[in-house]
Amino acid sequence: MEAGHHEAAWRLPRSNPRADFDLRHWIELAQLAESARFDSLFLADGPAIIGTGEFRPPGQLEPLTLLTALSQATSRIGLIATVSSTYNEPYNLARRLASVDHVSGGRAGWNIVTSAGADEAANFGLVNRPDHAERYARADEFLHLAKALWDSWESEAVVADKTTGRYADPARIHRPDHRGTHFSVAGPLNVERPPQGYPLLVQAGSSEDGKDFAARHAEAIFTAHQTYERAADFYADIKARARAAGRDPDGVIVLPGIVPYIGSTEEEARALAKEFDELRIPEYGLRQLAAVFETEPSVFELDAPLPDFILARPKLEGSQSRSDLIIELAVREKLTVRQIISRLGGGRGHFEFIGTPEQVADTIITWFEGGAADGFNIMAPALPSGLESFIEHVLPILRGKGLFREEYEGTTLREHYGLPVPANQFHPEETHVSGG
Repeated sequence: MEAGHHEAAWRLPRSNPRADFDLRHWIELAQLAESARFDSLFLADGPAIIGTGEFRPPGQLEPLTLLTALSQATSRIGLIATVSSTYNEPYNLARRLASVDHVSGGRAGWNIVTSAGADEAANFGLVNRPDHAERYARADEFLHLAKALWDSWESEAVVADKTTGRYADPARIHRPDHRGTHFSVAGPLNVERPPQGYPLLVQAGSSEDGKDFAARHAEAIFTAHQTYERAADFYADIKARARAAGRDPDGVIVLPGIVPYIGSTEEEARALAKEFDELRIPEYGLRQLAAVFETEPSVFELDAPLPDFILARPKLEGSQSRSDLIIELAVREKLTVRQIISRLGGGRGHFEFIGTPEQVADTIITWFEGGAADGFNIMAPALPSGLESFIEHVLPILRGKGLFREEYEGTTLREHYGLPVPANQFHPEETHVSGG
């Protein structure tokens, strides 16, 4: 998230307020994370402006374009882009993702979202967004078709025999000929099978529909939880759903987000968090809160609790899991609206932790060893400073306990996550893929 995950990060004296469109900023972040041997760099995205642009950077570079550039400035770190299944077509997106996997040498990942916002629908000629269940039904068919397109070339399809003049074996290039509820696509794809077979498949929705979708398809799940107990419940639930779907639960990697404010002492960490909080614009927080609950900012009173009609959990077509998280947080800690938007300023509902490097590491270890996480999405409140602090002060503790790598062992994102190359559905006995 450009200058950092905190909504006011761009206002810090040490921040680059134009980080959003500064390619050098992104290259340096990717190289910094790679130098620390992170698994991957993950870009959030949505096909609409963020807010109105009045109080924080409202736009961002298209993520697959940006990751293509970053792939040429790095060599090992995974590159994950958020792309909507609701506002794309399977053939074009499967082609673009396969292309990024090829040009990066097998480091691409796709964070599959169904796009909850009404403003996004308006950008694609829709008066109303598709309802929640319909978006997930479309995503399910979209992904089945994308996999068929990636599988449409067997690894041995290209022979490139100059002597005979035979470039490819047509018997090893397959037409999915898909005719479904949402899509009709002949195929085959005009890009060879990606080096990883499929780009790493990531999912970030925690609604009931989202969890069912993840159990069927996701290989990594980014998720938001405020407490260890909620994270552990989600972890157990998603593993059980994966098992019920006939999958190996160990092949579904659960990665909660954590927003760490790190100081050499607790007092220093609290002062850092306070610095961010004092730069927030309450009006922006109110607008964002209203957007989650699909209402108007005027329904909220800053120094009062959430209105009763919101506490009653109205049916929403947007981000259902995030609205539930906010309500649970507000009720559990008896927060006013002013306090809620302060708590959401850093991570929009992800777990914020304020403490010393040892306390941050202990929390990560507790969640990991206690069955609440397989790893973490590190969401630094400011970039690059927050990432630098985590690398310098927290990673050595984790490495000292044997919980984080010293060096990369593999070259692909799947290898970093310990996941296999998926079998080709048109040639199940295939044991290797192009470029693998």
